[in-house]
Amino acid sequence: MERHLRSIALLLPFLVLFAGFSSAHAQPAIQPTVDITQVPAAAQPSAQFNVDAATEAYMAMIPPAATARSDAYFEGGYWLILWDFLYASAICLLLLNLRWSARMRDLAERISRFKPVQTFIYWLQYLLLSYVLGFPLEVYEGFVREHKYGLATQTFGPWMGDEGKAILVNLVLGGLAAVLLFAIVRRLTKSWWIWGSIAAFVLAVVAVAIGPVYLQPIFNKVTRLNDPKITVPILSMAHANLIPANDVYQIDASRQTTRMSANVSGFANTMRITLNDNLLRRGSPEEIQAVMGHEMGHYVLNHIPKFLFFLMVVIVVSFAYLYWGLGWALKRWGTRWEIRDVSDPAVLPLAALMFGVLFFVLTPVMNTVTRMQEKEADMFGYNAARQPDGFAQAAIHLSEYRKMRPGPLEEWIFFDHPSGYDRIHSAMVWKGENLELFQKAACPPAVH
Repeated sequence: MERHLRSIALLLPFLVLFAGFSSAHAQPAIQPTVDITQVPAAAQPSAQFNVDAATEAYMAMIPPAATARSDAYFEGGYWLILWDFLYASAICLLLLNLRWSARMRDLAERISRFKPVQTFIYWLQYLLLSYVLGFPLEVYEGFVREHKYGLATQTFGPWMGDEGKAILVNLVLGGLAAVLLFAIVRRLTKSWWIWGSIAAFVLAVVAVAIGPVYLQPIFNKVTRLNDPKITVPILSMAHANLIPANDVYQIDASRQTTRMSANVSGFANTMRITLNDNLLRRGSPEEIQAVMGHEMGHYVLNHIPKFLFFLMVVIVVSFAYLYWGLGWALKRWGTRWEIRDVSDPAVLPLAALMFGVLFFVLTPVMNTVTRMQEKEADMFGYNAARQPDGFAQAAIHLSEYRKMRPGPLEEWIFFDHPSGYDRIHSAMVWKGENLELFQKAACPPAVH
């Protein structure tokens, strides 16, 4: 095992050089040749307003080269779903069949006689070894490819710094979760899948609650936004929809990416309205209000609790599947892998393999649930922000890395958000049904 690790370690400097070479040839995003904040003629409010024509007018603002590039990026992601699954599965099978997992357990037992400590030591080894084995795909997918398409801003050193932070967070939170779940398996040998699913759900809720306040600042600087031109409309919209927020925050996402994003996240005292600095720098006031109306929709429509309920069902089904699958696999190959039973930490690669298979199969289901919530948030945002042209601008910006016109089957399988075309078309439908709002705004008051 040590010989294999030394061989892998020798490859890392070459991967670093490869990453640096690839990022040096990165191409910036292709920007629209027209001002997207200017409403195109076909989308202007008038008695002849046509939804399809207005949609196509906005779509025409995206240069063909930009469309081809974003399509290539997004469609490449389809293959990455497959390669991520196959690569992760290969790592799990490697740890099992070479009995590295059993050796890691043995080392943990030599270091401590306490079961919880043994589990944590095993988790530390498993996390680090899995990361080293998965590093080639990680550096390509998270660094090289993002730079190639002009979506990343970090050099390799800071990127690795964030990777190190993620490992430490995973070490602590994942280690605590592993200790808790294996303790449940040891004590409740027949019903561990029920109590384990409950514990996993509670851990998911805690992660969602603490994320905005305690986890996000590990990776980005979070500061209170003090620009009244931005904050006043956002907070007015929040208060009109009974969202208990008195501050708006920004994060310095531009140190990592060119992507624009925002969120209304957390529970109770951890609830925060957050925009990233890319949105603040590149988005018009109308676009910012449109995006925030969408994000507030998630909060007002209780999408987080609803998704957590859905997640609870998925977790229970997953643990029942795990209970059956682990028992069957260990009877067949447990001796070969030197895994004693389901309470043995060495079983973790097998559990990860089974979860990977399940969630690979569930990809269209998980994407569909998320996409439906995103569509609902869009509809809420149209009514809350009343900025359909801002929504169109946001869709154009998102077209830098999202395919705008997928086929129906393609969208059902791979899209966790409505397509860009669908979002612009829906915004123009809303605008067409509320033309009087924009016609009044376009007409100056009479002078007496």
